[in-house]
Amino acid sequence: QIKWTDDGDSYFKLEKNQLVIYTLPNQEVKTIVSKKQLTPKGKSEPIEIANYTFSLDQQKILVFTNTKKVWNDNTKGDYWIFNFKTNTLTQIGKSLPEASLMFAKFSPDGNTIAYVHENNLYYEDYGSGKISPLTTNGTGSLINGTFDWAYEEEWGLKDGFRWSPDSKSIAYWQIDASEIKKFYMVNNTDAIYSKLIPLDYPKVGEKPSACKVGVVKLSNAKTTWMNIPGNASQNYLVRMEFIPKTNKLLIKQLNRKQNKSILYIADALKGTTKNIYEESDEAWIDLYPNFTFLEKTNSILWWSEKDGWRHLYQVSLEGNPMVQITKGKYDVIDIQHINSKEGDVYYLASPNNATQKYLYKTKLNGKGEKELLSPESLKGTHNYSFSSNGEYAEHTFTNHYTPKTAEFITVADQKALSAKESIVLNINKLEEEKTTEFFTITTADNIEMDGWMVKPSNFDPTKKYPVLFFVYGEPIWNTVQDKYNVSRNSFYFYNGNMAEDGYVYISLDNRGTPAPKGREWRKSIYRKLGVVNINDQAMAAKEILKWSFVDPERVAVWGISGGGTATLNLMFRYPEIYKTGLSLCAMANQLTYDNIYLERYMGLPQENLEDFIKGSPITYAKNLEGNLLFIHGTGDDNVHYQNAELLLNELIKHNKQFQFMPYPNRGHNLFNQGEETSEHMSTLMTNYLKLHCPPGGR
Repeated sequence: QIKWTDDGDSYFKLEKNQLVIYTLPNQEVKTIVSKKQLTPKGKSEPIEIANYTFSLDQQKILVFTNTKKVWNDNTKGDYWIFNFKTNTLTQIGKSLPEASLMFAKFSPDGNTIAYVHENNLYYEDYGSGKISPLTTNGTGSLINGTFDWAYEEEWGLKDGFRWSPDSKSIAYWQIDASEIKKFYMVNNTDAIYSKLIPLDYPKVGEKPSACKVGVVKLSNAKTTWMNIPGNASQNYLVRMEFIPKTNKLLIKQLNRKQNKSILYIADALKGTTKNIYEESDEAWIDLYPNFTFLEKTNSILWWSEKDGWRHLYQVSLEGNPMVQITKGKYDVIDIQHINSKEGDVYYLASPNNATQKYLYKTKLNGKGEKELLSPESLKGTHNYSFSSNGEYAEHTFTNHYTPKTAEFITVADQKALSAKESIVLNINKLEEEKTTEFFTITTADNIEMDGWMVKPSNFDPTKKYPVLFFVYGEPIWNTVQDKYNVSRNSFYFYNGNMAEDGYVYISLDNRGTPAPKGREWRKSIYRKLGVVNINDQAMAAKEILKWSFVDPERVAVWGISGGGTATLNLMFRYPEIYKTGLSLCAMANQLTYDNIYLERYMGLPQENLEDFIKGSPITYAKNLEGNLLFIHGTGDDNVHYQNAELLLNELIKHNKQFQFMPYPNRGHNLFNQGEETSEHMSTLMTNYLKLHCPPGGR
């Protein structure tokens, strides 16, 4: 991906492990860090760049390399600094173990680098190479400057510290997971004796990790803790940044049920805090992107669904009245750019088609009308990367019959820099034959759902074909998006070509999925996860079974993770519809999953246990009638293998016959566990589908 220069007229890009710079509008290219410059003294090969960041003055570059996975992502590794002035390459943290540094970043003045090592925070002087610890109490359960499994998985929080604007101190999160119960996974294959793998994992209903924010001075390594009201283990601290040009922090707190959000300004020197804004919701409050500070009005850009739609607001840091920026019966999907000079905000939305995305702009003061900027002729999904000065942008476009393609544009007129790269001028060459059909269907409950479908290649309307549904259906992902290969990517397990073999394949978005259809659409699933989404899918399938070309005796469904859970629920609760199911990594019992995710959407089991029971597939396992292939990795740290054994016991109890495939020591994303695993699983699933839901028209 590209990174823009500060002046906004150029961008950096990695090409063949070298860093190059392109200058607009003529795309003049120049190598600024070569392989030779990336080769350490005494070595014959350059370091491999996994990621890179610049110092604020862009005179040094910090290179991340030799990376290793922590939980879901490669966040440990080695760091090197290339200095453009001296043409030197220097490793930082070189006295520490290999590939053990996390989230290294320059201080604003560029003279110091801070990083996390073994759950402690360190800083290193660039000139002398001296390493100094800022915390020393880090353990496996007391975590400084980064996060535990639950915070990373459910909040997406990994990098847990921030430099102060004056480069003299660092604000950081501290997670205390010492009271979190350990869940043990078992490795039975790497040695004669089994090995227990402990994981701090807070199950739903269990107390969360305690969390606090401190500010440590580099001069004396002393931490001042921010005095944030509320029990540290009954609230979450989900956002924290220094307010520009100040020694104050802006901190966002969510209560345990995640239906009340409070903004605090904290004095980093004294630790005192002040509540400047709070908001609540009857269901939950989503965690939106990080703070965007608006200097002219001393406010931040705020997301809210308070009027029933997801809109942008200004929340003043001085207590002035809130200003609503966007208005209307549509959702803001994402912010793309703020032009403070012109007073404009650029954002993605799609008022007329929830499967697509377009660029709009309006005035930050809330007095403007929304203005569509994306070319009206390009129907589909648009994304943008704006230059720092807002004059240029990289624009990408795709839809279900157009591969993702990019152009650089001038923002003022939304036109490509050259005819050669213009998407509008070349769209006829880019478009492919349409094989995926988008449609809407209305259920007996009067719920209108978006869907897509691929019919057999040699479709004969007089014949009946088997249908395979791909499901997910939970609040963190919607499958029906107008993007290239959306249908192929949803059936990646299949060996061969499903359309050529004679399958109809379909995916639908139910209520509760994060489609831009308003608050009521998304949050109608509150305390009804496993009920509303499952009913919507089944009722839509009933309508589809009325189509003349669908064979009601050959109906299959498949999904992974939340989709695996939905597959089980559909098979058990609607056996008259779904005859064959392929379920991967499914949560069989909601009470086994983590507290941050389930309590957000379901509440606390201490208060409404019956909702968790109603939403769990295990409750309905006794109703299985069709053909079920159930797959789970024994090393799954997300949806634990425990779910599989609980469900197996329940199916055995009721003498239900099924096929089960455990994959030893494989994690949650089973198709990312090596080629051998993927090949075996694809073969297994394809053969099972063909056996129990034979392809072809009849």
